Amino acid sequence: MQCLLTAGLLLLLGDFVATFGYHVPEHVFGKFHNAVHHSPNRSFVRYAIRHRQPIALIDGFLSAAPYLIFIPLLWPLSPGGIALGLVLAEGHVIWRHQFHPQYQTPGWLKQVCRIVGITTPERHWRHHRDGNQAFGDIFSFYGQPAARWLRELRRLKQWWLQRQLSNS
Repeated sequence: MQCLLTAGLLLLLGDFVATFGYHVPEHVFGKFHNAVHHSPNRSFVRYAIRHRQPIALIDGFLSAAPYLIFIPLLWPLSPGGIALGLVLAEGHVIWRHQFHPQYQTPGWLKQVCRIVGITTPERHWRHHRDGNQAFGDIFSFYGQPAARWLRELRRLKQWWLQRQLSNS
């Protein structure tokens, strides 16, 4: 039970920080997330090599960092739970990027995901088509607060840009 609790905490906390501390800010202030991850290739390594921009690899690492920062905090609860949480997180990354036009999550699984608030590949694909909606990498219930956070960060960026122009 401790293992499952730790895995669940890692996923909830990691996705929260990933969504609000990395993913949404990247859509407003970042350069590489939209250029790479929302492109057809989605490979930070390929992009870094092809465009001779190794700094893009940092962006790819930062997408995983929110999960890694909770390892020391949750380790005393269950090292196995941490391993399980990381495996589930990576498995979900692979699953939610099933963008084959024919792919459909089985109806029973889609219903389970809806009940527990898990993002399906269809929902994540909606985000890739329109970066203003369907946030929450693992948990779909982060989507609406993330959309509000996106609007606030855009206002902040606009305010900052106007301030910079008026100081020039």
